[in-house]
Amino acid sequence: MSLNDILGSALSGLGASQAGLRTVSTNIANVGTPGYARERVSQSAGVTAGRVSGVVVSQAERVADRFLEATAYQRATEVGMSDARSSYLDRMQALLGTPGAESGLPARLDAISSAAITMTGSLGGDQNQANFVSKASDSISAMQQLDSDVDALTRDADQEVGFTVERINSLLSRIYDLNATVSRLDGLGKTSAGSVDQRNAAVEELSGLIAVNVRLQPNGRVNIDTAGGAPLIDGRLRLLSYPNGGAGSSAPVRPGIDIRMTDADGNISTPTGDRIESSAAGGKLGGLLDLRDRTLPGVREQIGSLFAGLARTMNQASNAASAVPAPSELVGARTSLAGTDRLGFTGNTIFAVTDSSGKLVAKTNVDFDALGAGASIDDAVAAINAGLGSAATASFANGRLSIRATGSGQGVVIADDPADPGKRAGVGFSQFFGMNDLIRSDEGVLAPTGLAPADPHGFTTGQTTGIEIRDGSGRVLAQMTLTPTTGGTMGDLVNDMNSGPLAAYGSFSMDDVGRFRFEPASAYAGAKLSIPVDSTDRNGTGASFAMISGLSGFAAGLGVGEVRDDIRNDTRRLPIALFDTSATVGSFALGTADTRGAQGYADSLTSPIDLGKDGVMSLERFSNQLIGGAGTEASRAKDRLADATARRDDAVNRRDSFAGVNIDEELSQMVVLQNSYSAAARVMTTASEMYQTLIAMIG
Repeated sequence: MSLNDILGSALSGLGASQAGLRTVSTNIANVGTPGYARERVSQSAGVTAGRVSGVVVSQAERVADRFLEATAYQRATEVGMSDARSSYLDRMQALLGTPGAESGLPARLDAISSAAITMTGSLGGDQNQANFVSKASDSISAMQQLDSDVDALTRDADQEVGFTVERINSLLSRIYDLNATVSRLDGLGKTSAGSVDQRNAAVEELSGLIAVNVRLQPNGRVNIDTAGGAPLIDGRLRLLSYPNGGAGSSAPVRPGIDIRMTDADGNISTPTGDRIESSAAGGKLGGLLDLRDRTLPGVREQIGSLFAGLARTMNQASNAASAVPAPSELVGARTSLAGTDRLGFTGNTIFAVTDSSGKLVAKTNVDFDALGAGASIDDAVAAINAGLGSAATASFANGRLSIRATGSGQGVVIADDPADPGKRAGVGFSQFFGMNDLIRSDEGVLAPTGLAPADPHGFTTGQTTGIEIRDGSGRVLAQMTLTPTTGGTMGDLVNDMNSGPLAAYGSFSMDDVGRFRFEPASAYAGAKLSIPVDSTDRNGTGASFAMISGLSGFAAGLGVGEVRDDIRNDTRRLPIALFDTSATVGSFALGTADTRGAQGYADSLTSPIDLGKDGVMSLERFSNQLIGGAGTEASRAKDRLADATARRDDAVNRRDSFAGVNIDEELSQMVVLQNSYSAAARVMTTASEMYQTLIAMIG
């Protein structure tokens, strides 16, 4: 070997040692940097013309396991979703309180029951009635506040969806730019380790926001798809478009999140046709969508159902009693009926007029069975007017029944015949029309309609109802616009829904009290139905399909629900006396000290009630179930977050154990490289001395 070859080999050894020392120094400098993968250089013997000629050093490469990195991304997705759910459910539980809390719904319902029991006594009548009315009003206000608070949570989740979409887009743009940097450096034969570390950190953060599949390409780039397979990054960049933009809207219909192509400047342009609209998106975004579209609206529906149940039980008791003196006019609540609608009542109901002392002035017993199967609402009104004669006048218009006493100081009383009470859909006449309701809502229908499939639906052509079905993850399975035709029947609506796009996911029917029922198919057991938009109006009464169908818990109109104005302003008008149905004209039918009707209020909260799609149970049990269910969900979400965090930390530790920097190993390597450098330097020194000796010999 010539001296030049020796010098060349030694020089390459010095370069190799320097490259190794630079890499070791970089590793040591980043020993505490999260996500940093240690670098190393590879050395091989240089061969020229079949002879070894020094050392060849490669560019620094990352020491990483892509399978461990993929696991860390997956675990980050689980933590993102669990964290979002845990945070919001914890806030919701704080709003609802615990079952035993004094300000909680169960305690407020208990307070109503206790106040009702107190009214059954004979002492402090006016004060007891005022306390009862106050407790009832407080409970409704508490439900309205909870409904408003949960709605605010829903708006917060929607706003955070917008912010999350913005962050996802920022990360996608960064990853796309780093892809170009990595590919260019690899093509030039330079190290891209630093850019790859930055890209992987961005991918890990992205995975916490949305579930993605990451695929490494031969050119050093990574392709990224959503969990559903929609491409986000390949040769081109795609971004998410959310028209709501994080405005925190409380609208029932929210726009989906579209995936759109980008132009040359990186601006969002044309849609790809792919959308993100459910928790299947994964990560924080999926958790927020699930909360916004399924979990939180479900709680609001239950609060609405609780209000509807409270109103129905309280109104059942109030309509079975009367104030003393009786009110001069009874004006019913809004119904969805027209005067020409089928009467549908069986049994007998007593209509009476009393004076201010409770003496009976006039009385008639209307036998609904005697009116015939084809009788209408107008026929019943005519029978009432005929029976009471000049003592009172009944009328029915715009879905409301009213009866006014003619004489000064006289009042109207309605009571069901004890032996054969008049009923429609299991509800007495007075309660069905809301004649003496304690609780009212001008935006809801608080009694079942009693409509049958053969009854006219009462809607007109051009009115529509939007219906959608979501699966357990919140993904929209199917949507349908119900378009009633003038003159059609309720059965036609059932047939339309059973033959439309919703039919593949369940079946519709009507029960014996006129409510629509949806039974999911076995393959979609967790599917839920909702009515986000509705422009229908039955018979011009203002009652929509959503209100009368029973398919939505929002139909009760909690937002404007209240104890009736005249009772709230004068609690002596609270119906609390029972009418003596056996009294004759001229005798006392109402007692001024009668509080027997208070027992009905006391019993109502503990008696089972049909809550439609929420089952049959007492309000006390339902309220405890609502609060307990929220607490259980919050606890489970917290446990899932702890488990997901532990799994994520384990995945990160295993990744870092393989790819991270061990300071002891690096220092040991540094000693080896320093010795190698010294050895190469000595070879160069020796070769130099030999060269000088040769020159001296020649000279």
